Amino acid sequence: MMRSNEFRQIVEDGEKMGFDPSKGSLLRAIHVLRAVSKSTWEKKVEVYKKWGWTKDEILVAFKLYPDCMRASEDKINRVMDFAINQIGWESSVIARRPVLISLSFEKRILPRFAIYQVLSSKGIIKAKGISWTALSTSEKLFLEKFVIRYREEAPELLKLYKEKLELAM
Repeated sequence: MMRSNEFRQIVEDGEKMGFDPSKGSLLRAIHVLRAVSKSTWEKKVEVYKKWGWTKDEILVAFKLYPDCMRASEDKINRVMDFAINQIGWESSVIARRPVLISLSFEKRILPRFAIYQVLSSKGIIKAKGISWTALSTSEKLFLEKFVIRYREEAPELLKLYKEKLELAM
């Protein structure tokens, strides 16, 4: 529950950010704008800026995936650090795929990156870095495309993947 003038202000803020009032994305934005205080919002803006995002990139990321502003500062820092310093992605790549911030670091990003490292070290895949698809795809599809598919060339993949998942639990 909130006062109608507070709600009106949040809707206006969302519209000023470029959300279309006739689309459901404005509802997601309203939910986040209501949940995140202005001081917390500013702190998160500063965290993203620390990682090289411009104000425009922050706004684009918020429009693509409003929940990127609900992640804790620690989570933002861990994911950004890993994506930039381990995976080798540019900061702007993450700004265009902000859902990455919401993925479980321990249960999704680390286990899948471990599989990528094995496949890469064996020369099975030649990509420069793990793909966005490998991180964002469903569990079933990931296992089919990156573990089961290469079970002959790298039989240790399934065991490694299960171990990484168990560590996360």
